[in-house]
Amino acid sequence: MKRKLFFPTFNKSHGVVLVIALVVGGISAQASGLLNSPTGGYLMCVNSKTSVVTHPGTSSCPKGSKKLVLGAHGAAGAIGLTGATGLSGRDGTDGKDGKTLWNGTSDPVSTWGAPGDMFINSVTKTLFGPKNIDGTWPAGVSMVGPKGEQGLTGLTGAQGPIGLTGLTGAQGPGGASGGSGPAGATGATGAAGANGTNATIAITELFVCDGPDLGTVADEKCKIGMTGPGGGHIFFVDYFDQYVGINYLEAAPQGWGNNILVNQGSLTGETTGSTTDDPRMKWCSDTTTLLGLNAWSNSGVGKGATNTSTATCTGGAIKAAVDYRGGSQADWFLPSIGEAMLMYTNLRQAGVGGFVGNGYWSSSEDGAYNAWYQFFGLGYQYNDGKDNTAYVRPVRAF
Repeated sequence: MKRKLFFPTFNKSHGVVLVIALVVGGISAQASGLLNSPTGGYLMCVNSKTSVVTHPGTSSCPKGSKKLVLGAHGAAGAIGLTGATGLSGRDGTDGKDGKTLWNGTSDPVSTWGAPGDMFINSVTKTLFGPKNIDGTWPAGVSMVGPKGEQGLTGLTGAQGPIGLTGLTGAQGPGGASGGSGPAGATGATGAAGANGTNATIAITELFVCDGPDLGTVADEKCKIGMTGPGGGHIFFVDYFDQYVGINYLEAAPQGWGNNILVNQGSLTGETTGSTTDDPRMKWCSDTTTLLGLNAWSNSGVGKGATNTSTATCTGGAIKAAVDYRGGSQADWFLPSIGEAMLMYTNLRQAGVGGFVGNGYWSSSEDGAYNAWYQFFGLGYQYNDGKDNTAYVRPVRAF
C-alpha cells in the first residue's frame, strides 16, 4: 500500500513541514514495519517531477525519484582542534618530613631529632625511639642478644711422639791450671762409708764398645757415632733410662745388603744392595692388609722390634731386616718411624753411615696400603704405598 501526499510546491519551509509530518506520521509507519533503510532510518522517495513523496515498502526508490532517509545516524564528524593549554595550578603545601634514624657514641638528648625519630648508640649497641611528641626519648633497648650457653669441651688430642735427642755438643777447651794453694792441716780420719755407685751414668747397664774406633780409656762406654757390636754405628744412647730393655740403638753398616739372606720371593724391583748403597724393596710381601701398626704407640722409640715381630712378611723390607745377621747378631729389625728419625738426625746429619739422600722404610704403618718412611735428603717423614720400593737399613737394640 502506498500513500501519496501532494504538495503544490516543495521549498525549504515546506520541506520542514514535510519532515515534521513524516516524523509524526512515522509512529504509525513503525507499527506497519516500514523501517526499510539499511542504516535503520525511514526511506522516503521524492518524485523529481511531481514532488510527490512516497514511503515505499522496499529498501529502494523507483527510477526518477530521490532518496530521503529520516532518522538515520550520520557519519562521525572530524575531530576538533586541541584547545590551548590551561594555566598552571598553584604549588601544593610541603608534606611533613619523614622519620630519621640517627646514631652517635652517646645516648640522645631532648634537643636531638624530631618526634618519631630513632637513635642508635653505636658504642653500647642500644636503640632509642621513636622520640615522643613532648621531645623526650624513651628508654633504650639493647640490640645485643643474651649470651649463649658455653659449648662442650673439645676432645683432648693424642700425645705427640717424644722429640729427637739433640746432638752432643763439642767439648769446650780446658781451663788454665790454678796455682797450688798452701797445704792444709791433716783432717781426722772419717768413718768408712758404704760402697757407692757411679751416679754420673743413668743407663741401667754399662756396655763397653769394642769397635775399631774404641778410645784409649779403659772400659770406654758406647757413644753416638761409635762402632757397635753388630759392626754398625750407635745412633741413640738412653742416658736418662727412659726405655725398658734399651740402652743403645745401633744401625747396620753401609753395604749390609750384601750379607742378607736373599729369600724375598718374586717381589719386583728388589736388589740385594752393594758396598756403596742400600737395597731397595717393597715394604712387605702383603701390601693390602692393615697389620695394626698404624697407632701413635707404634711410631715412637722402642717400638721397631715389636712392629717387626708382629708383621708376618715372607718378603720385603721387614723380612730383609729380620734375615740380616751382621756381627753374628740375630736381633736386627726394621726401625719405627721415631727410631728412623733418630738415625737420620744423629748419623746422616753428621755424615756417618753412608746413607743415601732418599726415603728409608720404617716399620710404622699409615693404613692398609701405606707405610711411613724417613726421607734422608731433607729430613721429613712421608707415607707411601707399601708396594713401592724404598731403601732399607736394619737396626738393633742392646
